[in-house]
Amino acid sequence: MWNEFKQFAMKGNVIDLAVGVIIGGAFGKIVTSLVNDVIMPLISLLIGGVGFDFTKLQVGTLKYGLFLQSVLDFFIIAFCIFLFVKFITRFKKKEEVVKEVVKVDRSEELLAEIRDILKEDKDFFRKNETS
Repeated sequence: MWNEFKQFAMKGNVIDLAVGVIIGGAFGKIVTSLVNDVIMPLISLLIGGVGFDFTKLQVGTLKYGLFLQSVLDFFIIAFCIFLFVKFITRFKKKEEVVKEVVKVDRSEELLAEIRDILKEDKDFFRKNETS
């Protein structure tokens, strides 16, 4: 069982996934700080000092303000990530499209030549009939 676990844990996909989760967590902290410390204060300044802190809204013990704040934060974070990904993809090299070379069978090639010759002859005779 230990050997099976080692094989599973050392597969490339599992390690890539682990690295992605760790980097994603760190990136999440950066984006959260960007939203809370940069974007939200700028929005507050633009609308005249009115903040977007919904966390204090509640009815009895139902803290719906926390939910509204989380939804707002999600949309701002999602938009920031969208802009970041769009910015990064501009710098990626565009992959060249590889053209597939289709090998035509020799008999098909000959048939295509015969078709073209017959079409030329047909066009030639049509022109001569009208003159």
